[in-house]
Amino acid sequence: MGLPVDSEEYYIEAGVKPVITYLLIAINIAVFIFLKAAYPELGFSSWGEVLATYGCYPADILNLPTFYRVITSMFVHAGVLHIAGNMFFLYIFGRGVEKVMGHSKYLMFYLLSGFIASIFNTLSIAFLPKTLLLNEYGASWLIPAVGASGAISGVLGAYLVLYPRSRILSIFYVVPIFMSSAFYIALWFVYQLVLGIIYPLGSGIAFWAHIGGFLGGIALTPFFLSKEAVQAARRRIELLKKAGV
Repeated sequence: MGLPVDSEEYYIEAGVKPVITYLLIAINIAVFIFLKAAYPELGFSSWGEVLATYGCYPADILNLPTFYRVITSMFVHAGVLHIAGNMFFLYIFGRGVEKVMGHSKYLMFYLLSGFIASIFNTLSIAFLPKTLLLNEYGASWLIPAVGASGAISGVLGAYLVLYPRSRILSIFYVVPIFMSSAFYIALWFVYQLVLGIIYPLGSGIAFWAHIGGFLGGIALTPFFLSKEAVQAARRRIELLKKAGV
């Protein structure tokens, strides 16, 4: 499965600029660069200690003093490829979702999706057989999750609901392939689900956080739509139909 390199955006100019999407991308990149450059001066002995400090542990969603890590973990990434992939997906899919939610609702939706992803990650570990709680990465309850992918998975869920027929150009190895966003996102979800079942600990990847964020995003979408943006969208669709587009 390749990465999407562009989407054919017939989503709807509703006068809403996706500033929150751009702001989230900027904050994530700025946090990564700052921590990478300054972590020794901040008192951290290694990059792993940074991740351990700001990452989300399974128990954090039930522990008020450390609950803040549910949020901080969404803005901390393990490496360059990790943040590059996440921000690329956020750019491709986040803009269209923000346009029909509006700024404040979209930001709340994003954070809630990330929270739901953390819940699923915790539950996936809670239901592991005892024989799997200790693994090559250490004790499962002591492994922090980092990255924006849980929240971005929610954005993918919303995009699937809102733009199932939008066309996406995907690169499979070196072959460009056009496909509907519904097909692409469905492939992505099946990939997460299969690997989440085969590798319940994700080989270092929190597949169940992705699954949870995605399902949460689908469930939350109807409650976060901007009435004004949806009405503008419908008007634009009618204009496009009349123009034969």
